[in-house]
Amino acid sequence: MQLKDQAAIVTGGASGLGAATARRLAAGGARVAVCDLNGKLAEALAAEIGGVAVVCDVSDAASAEAAIVAASKAHGPARVLVNCAGIGVAKRVVGRDGPMPLADFDRVIKVNLIGSFNMLRLAAAEMAKLEPLSTGERGVVISTASVAAYDGQIGQSAYSASKGGIVAMTLPIARELAQFGIRVLTIAPGLFLTPLLGGLPQEAQDSLAAAIPFPHRLGQPEEFASLAMHMIDNPYLNGEVVRLDAALRMAPK
Repeated sequence: MQLKDQAAIVTGGASGLGAATARRLAAGGARVAVCDLNGKLAEALAAEIGGVAVVCDVSDAASAEAAIVAASKAHGPARVLVNCAGIGVAKRVVGRDGPMPLADFDRVIKVNLIGSFNMLRLAAAEMAKLEPLSTGERGVVISTASVAAYDGQIGQSAYSASKGGIVAMTLPIARELAQFGIRVLTIAPGLFLTPLLGGLPQEAQDSLAAAIPFPHRLGQPEEFASLAMHMIDNPYLNGEVVRLDAALRMAPK
């Protein structure tokens, strides 16, 4: 898909993987809606890239619907959605204080899995109404899973379950939306230098990087954005989950 003058939405777009992707989309000529719970950061990035900031809680139906409407009013219906919004809770199922609070598991599933589906269902409904491009496609949806979907560590039960759900729904949704010419893809990143890991001491970052086969470093958000851009550009990529992890396979802990 050629991005010039096309509308795009990036959730979790104010920082980390989402911000890098929003910048690359804008550089490619797209009109980008930066959706994030942090309105101040979203506004700053939107001003930087000439986009629009939209405050959005992806796990809430009404908030997501309002975000889709706001983005459409600003740029027209989106042909690209990149789901980067997500959270993580590191807790054992049975810890020193007893069983993991169910609310913690529930919140991660709601934001990561239900939030991704929530935005996908709404964006796809709008894409399906658009005229097809010369390639026959009407839109592309890219969600963010994690290598934790495949080899989650101790304490990642909620996070792994949420990301595993994103992996599992990619193919069936791609099959369903094929009739509309909407492609559905997922990126499963490994250890990336996001604000969360970037806040760790350098010694801790080096320790994490040592477990990565090659290259021996944390991934750069721009590398995630680069893969997202290729997925958008390549019309034959559909229904696939791509690990972006430098051959990392995580240990139990």
